Amino acid sequence: MATLQIRIDDTLKKQADTLFSSLGLDTSTAIRIFLNASIENDGIPFPVQHKSIPYSLQEAVYDSRFRRNLNGPFDNAEDAVASMLED
Repeated sequence: MATLQIRIDDTLKKQADTLFSSLGLDTSTAIRIFLNASIENDGIPFPVQHKSIPYSLQEAVYDSRFRRNLNGPFDNAEDAVASMLED
């Protein structure tokens, strides 16, 4: 069996330990789960996104992928585009 060593911030380690403990896991087991899921998914097993994308846009993308809320609050495309261009 191999050993994996990483350097992380003390606060991050404590927060992760607390979270994983609340799930009944130790940190090593949680990391093993992540690594196995990465191999199984042939990549990171969750979306990696820039935080600069507004939540409303993320929500709209999610809705379109899962065909939810397709009838928006706009009466026509011009109103929708105008809303997107607003600051």
